[in-house]
This record gives sequence, structure tokens and C-alpha cells, in this order.
Amino acid sequence: MRHPAPVRIMMAAAVSVLVTGLAVGGQGQSPASAGKAGTSGTKAADSKRTVSGKTPWGHPDLQGTWDFRTVTPLERPSDLAGKETLTEAEAAAYERKIVESRNADTQRDQTARRTVNGTAETQDVANAYNDFWWDRGTKVIGTRRTSLIVDPKDGRLPPFTPEGKKRMTAEDAMLERPAEGPEDRMVGERCILGFNSGPPMLPGAYNMNVQVFQTPNEVVLLNEMVHNARIIPLDMRPRTGIRQWVGESRGHWEGDTLVIETKGFYQKTSLRGSSPNMHLIERLHKIDGGLMYEFTVEDPTTWTSKWTAQIPMIPSDGRIFEYACHEGNYGMTGLLSGARAVEKQAAGSTK
Repeated sequence: MRHPAPVRIMMAAAVSVLVTGLAVGGQGQSPASAGKAGTSGTKAADSKRTVSGKTPWGHPDLQGTWDFRTVTPLERPSDLAGKETLTEAEAAAYERKIVESRNADTQRDQTARRTVNGTAETQDVANAYNDFWWDRGTKVIGTRRTSLIVDPKDGRLPPFTPEGKKRMTAEDAMLERPAEGPEDRMVGERCILGFNSGPPMLPGAYNMNVQVFQTPNEVVLLNEMVHNARIIPLDMRPRTGIRQWVGESRGHWEGDTLVIETKGFYQKTSLRGSSPNMHLIERLHKIDGGLMYEFTVEDPTTWTSKWTAQIPMIPSDGRIFEYACHEGNYGMTGLLSGARAVEKQAAGSTK
């Protein structure tokens, strides 16, 4: 049984978030992700496809709340190059290593200082979240693959195109200097998209839950992070051509697999490197112990080839909580005020 998460207020590096329950007040990880992350692998999904139940109108039934926490990285680590999967013993050792290395409470004296928004980040700010607040999971995915990426075969992202590399270099430089305006900051920091909700969805720091709703003509993916809900028509309606933060999605069934094609993004999504030209194909189907989520990214202005990742999700018996990011984003006011103070100080030092 998973235990309810405590009411939490988390503040770090000019980012403040308040989460309110849909049914009752609450904040932080929901019961869907509670239980101190150690439960995240107790019902680990594998990749064996199963015959799902049917909705009253005959579609495969994918409904429910799904948990995608994992310590398996998107890209295969260099020390595991050439190794596609781990043995059971290797997986257990890897899980211990990752969990221990991420524990901020034991790493405070080892945190390097860096420059963020034009100011030196202290160790106290860098580790403002102690280990209690994180919910990144403690288990590898059920398939024990060493990366979420399954194509290319080396488990690594394709190289950036010259255009993509130039854009990423410029973005990194922008994040290092005092912000000139909200547009300088990442979409997650601006409370526009959740940092794990995508699209595509990828494991992040906490709130890694998605609830699936179905009707005869639509499927809805409700992400707990920033309570983002994507409504996906299944009736083959033409696209509007209106660019949106989450793109414009259309879905259809291929056997027992839901296929979602999304294009027409307004700007980059929370997937680092993405551009408005990204073409995203997502696939969901039932597997033993859960749901398989697979996505293929094609963005010729960013990567030299398309790439595919798979994330087995496990069922959760908890509720989805609303994530009320920044409660009006007052954190952005503080960040921009701080940036102006840095500039004023720098101007005074040059006189």
C-alpha cells in the first residue's frame, strides 16, 4: 500500500511551486507517486504484449493512472557501452549506485559552484531540495535495458545537426546570463509545460504520473506535472494548422496499439533540443504488468536522424493531483528582479 504524500512547499533557485489536490488540498508528489519511490519497481512492467480489455465501444482499454518513474537513463551511459541489458544482479547494483549518487543529503560537500543567471550558485541553493522531496524512482525499467532509447542501437541520441548545435549553444549561453525576460527561461520554469510531460513524456524529478481517459472519439492524456491535458481526436478530422505548445495531435488504432501523431508545435517543448519542426509519433499498448509507451522523434533541424525510446509504465492506485505551478508564477518576478539587480551591480562596478 502506498502512503499519502505530505503537504509540501518547495522552494529553490527562484522556483516556487504549490500543488493543490483536485479533491483536497495538497502539494508535491501525489499518492500516485508516494511511498518513497522504493515501490516504483514492485510491479515492474516487461515488454511482453498482452491482449487488453475492451471499452464498451470496442477499442482497447488503456484507461487508468500510470507511473513512469525509473532510474534508467534516456541515453546509455558510456561505461555500459555495448551492453543492451543488465542481469538481475547488475540491475540491483546499478539501482543502489544511482540512488546513492543522487542523495543530496550526502553530497553537499561535493557540489561544485556554478554560475546561474549571472550569479554564483552556492552549495546551499544547489542542494535546496534534500532527498525527501525527490521522487525519481529507485528501480530500472522492467526490461532492464540500459537506456530508454532503443533506436539507434547504441542507446544514444543521434548527433546534433549544425543548426541544432548552434541553437543549443546559444540556449546554454542564454541560461547562464541574467534573464532579459521570461522568454529567456525554459518552458518548465515558465510554468507553460511540465518538465516530464513533454510531449513526449520522459521521467523527471517528481510527479511522473499520467492518467488516460477514453471516449469513442477522443483519448485524453492528463499529466500530473503542470496538470497538462492533451485531447487527441480519433475521428480523422483535418488539422487546423494552429501551432500549439503541445502541438496538434491526431490518433488512430493499429490493432491494439494507440498511435498518436503530433506536429505543429508553437515553440520548443520540455524535450531538450526540440524545435517547432519536431514530428512526434507516440504508441501505447498494454503489456504484462502495465503499459508500454514508445515514441519516435524526427526533427531534421535538430538531430541528424530520427530516434525512438520506450518507457514501460506501471499501474498506480493513487489519484492525480493538480500541480499549480508558481501560483501565478511569482517566482519569475523574483528571478527577473534579481537579474536587474545583478545588472545594476555590474554597471556600478564599471564606473
